[in-house]
Amino acid sequence: MTRLFVDADACPVKDEIYKVALRYGLQTFVVANSFIQIPDHPLLERFIVDSGPDAADDWIAERCRIGDIVITQDIPLADRALKAGAQAVGNQGKPFTRDSIGSALAGREIGEHLRAMGVATSGPRAFAASDRSRFLQELDAAVHRAKRALAYEAARRR
Repeated sequence: MTRLFVDADACPVKDEIYKVALRYGLQTFVVANSFIQIPDHPLLERFIVDSGPDAADDWIAERCRIGDIVITQDIPLADRALKAGAQAVGNQGKPFTRDSIGSALAGREIGEHLRAMGVATSGPRAFAASDRSRFLQELDAAVHRAKRALAYEAARRR
């Protein structure tokens, strides 16, 4: 069964995730460092992790697998999810793929290096209404890809 893992701290599309999860009947894990209100539904589970810098990322990365979808803006977490066989989708509707993750990691490293040298860098662009629509389209497509991946994996094991 496809599961959704939500890196929920500062995620602007949680309501959209809940709607998609309930429409497709997907078990959804909402992972955060602090309490986050979620709808009362048996498919939606909240996990509050320790306040360490990568605690939520570690929790998600240790559990995701083929057929799962991880929703995050955290590039290293997206990389870990892809390595586990899951899909990774950014909050603005951009999928992380095996082809794109290397350049995303490199860009992140360059940004960290520049900031360490005292260079002011611009952060990610502001979340726009069009991002919400793009996110919903990409999450819907990811669900269909995940179901195909699970069917393929099941057939391969026979």
